[in-house]
Amino acid sequence: MSENKKLTSASGIPYYHNEDSLSAGARGPLLLQDFILHEKMAHFNRERIPERVVHAKGSGAFGTFTVTNDLTKYTRAKVFSQVGKQTRTFLRFSTVGGEKGSADTERDPRGFALKFYTEDGNWDLVGNNTPIFFIKDPKKFGDFIHTQKRDPYTNCKSPAMMWDFWSLNPESLHQVMFLMSDRGTPYSYRHMNGFGSHTFSFINAANERHWVKFHFKTKQGIKNFTNDAAVKMKGEDPDHAQRDLVTAIDNGDFPKWDVKVQIMTEEQARSYQWNPFDLTKTWSQKDFPLIELGMLELNENAKNFFAEVEQSAFAPAHVVDGISYSPDKMLQGRILSYPDAHRHRLGANYEQIPVNKCPYAVSNYQRDGQMRIDGNSGSAPNYFPNSFDNIKPDESYQQPPVPLDSLIGDFYSRNAEGENDHYTQPGIFYREVLSDYDKKNLVSNIVGAMSGISGPKKADIVNRQLCHFFRADIGLGMAIAQGLGVNPETAMPKQHSKEGAVLA
Repeated sequence: MSENKKLTSASGIPYYHNEDSLSAGARGPLLLQDFILHEKMAHFNRERIPERVVHAKGSGAFGTFTVTNDLTKYTRAKVFSQVGKQTRTFLRFSTVGGEKGSADTERDPRGFALKFYTEDGNWDLVGNNTPIFFIKDPKKFGDFIHTQKRDPYTNCKSPAMMWDFWSLNPESLHQVMFLMSDRGTPYSYRHMNGFGSHTFSFINAANERHWVKFHFKTKQGIKNFTNDAAVKMKGEDPDHAQRDLVTAIDNGDFPKWDVKVQIMTEEQARSYQWNPFDLTKTWSQKDFPLIELGMLELNENAKNFFAEVEQSAFAPAHVVDGISYSPDKMLQGRILSYPDAHRHRLGANYEQIPVNKCPYAVSNYQRDGQMRIDGNSGSAPNYFPNSFDNIKPDESYQQPPVPLDSLIGDFYSRNAEGENDHYTQPGIFYREVLSDYDKKNLVSNIVGAMSGISGPKKADIVNRQLCHFFRADIGLGMAIAQGLGVNPETAMPKQHSKEGAVLA
């Protein structure tokens, strides 16, 4: 049996009285000099770091990514350099809108944030369990998230706020239909797909660029809650997804995903019927089939939730050589906002936290700041260029220039050709992707959610949103209007005839 450890203060000073405070007599007031009391209480007051503004409730695990197909003709990224190559990863799942204590089964998109610890630095692929999102410009992000949080007057969730925003932003329709289907309430994190969502780029050894979308197809099979089952589980076990993930990995039932990509040439992007960099749109898999890339397995639970899951930080800005950005406006906004959020929540040196730390060499001139814990580079120079160290930029990592659409900076119209079709893809999703069972649940879920709208603008919001559903599919609009008890004649867009002709 090992020797007992001494109880010590944070500074390593052994002490004895850990349960009883120093007082003036057995029943007298406490004495200021009991520094252990102050240390314990002061630390307790500071145990909670600010929760994430979005994705506050989450679960995570470590794993392995294994390359199963040679795609080096598209990318020179070392993580994909040869079939069989393995890279350690960390994956954090989350709900988006709920607070840290919310239920895992809320109707909400699920975050799918993956960190690859590569020899060229950490690559963060930060996506969701949906290939699309509610908006396509980052200027709208704060407004959108406010509608998913709490009403500033009642401090309650507000269906009127949510549907008001969605009804005034038809670009959100595609994601709203994903969310309102049973895909909005996954059974567990193991039983859902993941997506990089944004368009990224691959760069090969010849400096040729291809656009790419990442897909993670669950090998456990898709499994969702119905709305009633999700509500029931919320009361029985609000941490259901967290418990499911930890238990599965502890039992050796390691979750796995097939990793696939869609690839588009720059020429194809210029002529594609939709803007390929619009986050509210998908690329048709008929036009751009999925190509095998690798396999992801989660096989190690975090040893300490706070240290490794709560303090994990992901940023789409973190791409490695051979992988880069695209003109996706939402991606461009996240390149700025995610590292900024982490510096606010965890401090300027958040990438020194072990779960975020690159396990390979890190050489730069960043110094100082709160919680600098790596020796601060000792007496080495803190400026560049200098005459004393051997840190030099490596020109082999230089990226090819990005061709621009225009030399004119402007606030471009949302009604431009190819930018304002918010209905075709949601209609395809309803008619061709969902089964009859899924369609029935979608309508039921939408009717239930919209029935919660209240206030003096209720009729305006309901009719405006119904117009969007009609434009996507007349049958869908009719079913929802009937469920809400609304006369479809008052909500159907004027472009439709009484016989239900498709929009011109």
